[in-house]
Amino acid sequence: MAFEGILLGMGNPLLDISAVVDDEFLQRYDIKLNNAILAEDKHKSMYEEMTSKYNVEYIAGGATQNSIKVAQWILQASGATSFIGCIGKDKFGEEMKKNGKLAGVNVQYYEDENTPTGTCAVCVVGGERSLIANLSAANCYKSDHLKRPENWALVEKAKYFYIAGFFLTVSPDSIQLVAEHAAANNKIFTMNLSAPFICEFFKDAQDKFLPYMDYVFGNETEARTFSKVHGWETDNVEEIAIKISQLPKASGTHKRITVITQGADPVCVAEDGKVKLFPVILLPKEKLVDTNGAGDAFVGGFLSQLVQEKPLEECVRAGCYAANVIIQRSGCTYPEKPDFH
Repeated sequence: MAFEGILLGMGNPLLDISAVVDDEFLQRYDIKLNNAILAEDKHKSMYEEMTSKYNVEYIAGGATQNSIKVAQWILQASGATSFIGCIGKDKFGEEMKKNGKLAGVNVQYYEDENTPTGTCAVCVVGGERSLIANLSAANCYKSDHLKRPENWALVEKAKYFYIAGFFLTVSPDSIQLVAEHAAANNKIFTMNLSAPFICEFFKDAQDKFLPYMDYVFGNETEARTFSKVHGWETDNVEEIAIKISQLPKASGTHKRITVITQGADPVCVAEDGKVKLFPVILLPKEKLVDTNGAGDAFVGGFLSQLVQEKPLEECVRAGCYAANVIIQRSGCTYPEKPDFH
């Protein structure tokens, strides 16, 4: 099959613990909506409180893994995608493996004996989500696992790579290996800005890999934070998208394209110094369940067409389709078959 192993994702596999909470809960734990952060000491008791006080759902997640699963779902060709990351040897880890296989993704987890599988609290208020990740085992990924012949074979086989910015905090050396391989072999390397804190506090790591990125994904908040930390003095998302696309490249084979989503506003795509805006599929408020996984789903939809070498318009259309499906469901989940033509 031509598509087998064409897309490889590498990132933090996390089990989403999702619940509709209230404003008082957000305030008490100092949580802002539409944000993603790493858990601190003040969040320690939060997971326990969520499970005892609210109606929680457990959903296999993690940004990169979500995108890969959505791409796999739209492609409907078993084994077209692979995913690498670290889980614990526990119940949640077993759940994660089962979920990946069911989704048709070739998951190759590094299993850490001593650390529990990572979790992510998804706090939903009025359909908007906030993510607080407790990486645990996801934080233990080592490039030694990637270098094992059976795992490096996945890198050799893939023609497209996707890594969320969150992985910059875990294993930059693994990213380096994949980025250099992609550049040396004319493959497509894509990443996501992922969260304001990545742009702010992991700026050096992000800047180091930017030259390798052929596609940069992100949302409007992340783009504005990126602009601020780079001293660009503009909040205009279109300008920022162009500027990101024009930053230096490691290899001249592919130009860089920046793709910025803006919630219900049009998707902003910058290439060759120009911007195109693509309207999203608008959804009546009463149909919105939660925005958890919307950005991930957009990337997954986009990549499902990119690996088929479809035009940019089609990639964006599939991204918007996938995001629209996911926001009408809890977490990054989808019906059995896609309805994308």
